[in-house]
Amino acid sequence: MLEALRREVAELHAELPKNGLVAWTSGNISGRDPDSGLVVIKPSGVKYRDLTPANMVIVGLDGRVVEGPLKPSTDCESHLFIYHERPDIGGVVHTHSPYATAFAAVGQDIPIVLTAMADEFGGPVPCSEYARIGGRAIGEEVVRMLGKHHCSAVLLKQHGVFTVGGSAEAAVKSAVMVEDVARTVFYARQLGDLEELPAEEIEIAHHRYMYDYGQR
Repeated sequence: MLEALRREVAELHAELPKNGLVAWTSGNISGRDPDSGLVVIKPSGVKYRDLTPANMVIVGLDGRVVEGPLKPSTDCESHLFIYHERPDIGGVVHTHSPYATAFAAVGQDIPIVLTAMADEFGGPVPCSEYARIGGRAIGEEVVRMLGKHHCSAVLLKQHGVFTVGGSAEAAVKSAVMVEDVARTVFYARQLGDLEELPAEEIEIAHHRYMYDYGQR
């Protein structure tokens, strides 16, 4: 089932260690099929080098495994809650990328001090409250923060990073970008005080990036 989506999600997982966003078997990506509503997600505890389209797990929004030889990620219930509450989302990524997770460790937002943040996120990257791993609690926090901040990335206090997008690839891009800006902001703090961008500049930059940037 869902051969193309299984292949896409399996291949996208290679981007996480390639971009320094995960260690060992931590982290996961899922993608939702827009026609069936089924979700393809990483199997639990499998090394990245061993991930293939064949061992991706297909689950329904009710959590039932539809196809796949292995059990799904321990974050599966949170992914499914996000999809259930946000029909516009087609991909979810979870990482423990070090610079972004450093902000999460101390419960701090990543302040919007870079035009790259205005472009990609349209505001600061917010940090949620703590939520327990293994159920839907993390998904609930992600959905709550997405609703408040209209952002594609959320830091989970004392845990890590969740990103979302219209597709699995878009969610991976957001995960790469949030780590990139987190690293720059961390370095900038060593040099001096940070100054947030004015709201008008954020709005202009984000609109340009969303509607004018790239090939249309």
